[in-house]
Amino acid sequence: MRRKLVAGNWKANGLMADARALAQSLASALWHDEVDVAVFPPFVHLSATLDTLRASPVAVGAQDSSEFPAGAYTGEVTAEMLADLGCGFVLIGHSERRTLLREDDRLIGRKLSKALACGLKPILCVGETAEERDQSRAEEVVLGQLNSIWKHLGADGLSRLTIAYEPVWAIGTGRSASPQEADEVHHWIRNWLVQRLGLPARNLRIIYGGSVNRTNAAQLFACKNIDGALVGGASLKPDEFYEIHLHAAASRLR
Repeated sequence: MRRKLVAGNWKANGLMADARALAQSLASALWHDEVDVAVFPPFVHLSATLDTLRASPVAVGAQDSSEFPAGAYTGEVTAEMLADLGCGFVLIGHSERRTLLREDDRLIGRKLSKALACGLKPILCVGETAEERDQSRAEEVVLGQLNSIWKHLGADGLSRLTIAYEPVWAIGTGRSASPQEADEVHHWIRNWLVQRLGLPARNLRIIYGGSVNRTNAAQLFACKNIDGALVGGASLKPDEFYEIHLHAAASRLR
């Protein structure tokens, strides 16, 4: 059985004092040892969060990393820097970066290659817009994004990813995909992975992101194809984030 992963994306929220307080709340919690937990602070809060959580089972990752190596790339944060800092995970291709910063699959593929080469564990985000879903194109769009990455990384690179399905229409809107909608897309992704990787694809985690909260987490985690959650706003509330992790732990016992 694949271990559940509950990942909290703090996005561009909080000042240093807020990040320290949030990390301290997480550091003092008792986490279930059969669920992996990670948080993704803004770049400027990574060091403080890593220091606070160093003795905790909560892993720390970055919200993005550069396609470039070290060099004359003003403003970029390289994968090598993040690995050296102590990050384990990195988010690549989040829908907000695809939408707001116009990141395409080619750029995302280059970022993934660099992150993998530096020993980071990327979480690749894929998902369709509301318009694409209304046009019954969700499967085409999501698998198309994965196909582009597969062509860039090959089977070996693909096999080292975690996939996060995050429908764009459910990010920060308060509207979550129903468990049935989410599970259906996860099923498409799993079948696609098996076709390209064979049996090893059954070990890859596919998690759901899109307005996950304490109310819908249990139903989402009950779906057999959903291996965890990428949590946005609720991850800024330590009690709620902890409760979501408890739902993930309970789902392993059923």
